[in-house]
Amino acid sequence: MSMSTKLVVVLRSDLEFAVAANASAVLGLALGARLENSLGADGKDAGGHAHAGINPHPVPTLAASDQELRRIKALADERDLTVVGFNEVARRSRTYEDYLERLARTEPADMEYVGLAVFGPRKDVNKLTGGLPLAG
Repeated sequence: MSMSTKLVVVLRSDLEFAVAANASAVLGLALGARLENSLGADGKDAGGHAHAGINPHPVPTLAASDQELRRIKALADERDLTVVGFNEVARRSRTYEDYLERLARTEPADMEYVGLAVFGPRKDVNKLTGGLPLAG
């Protein structure tokens, strides 16, 4: 059964592994909090041990340049897709309050994205990310 929606994570292609892993976690948590029914049902293994439900969507993790991330963010916003951006302002802030203060002083043209999580109708997400390579 094919899903009518799609979720992708797009990371800046030059990230070190630890930064990429952190960005993926931040983006997943932030996007998951915005989506209804973002978790599947809990399950049990053959031994009867419980396992918490996970996101039922496949999550391709793609790579893009800084310019491509900016383009995807702008087009996702125009198309009213659900998009979460993790940026260098956030990554370099020590507290959330510090992040909000720094963000308020950052011009949109100066925003450097570490990664994006994009969710919406499959065809729209594919138009924005279909040509990108897998990360790693």
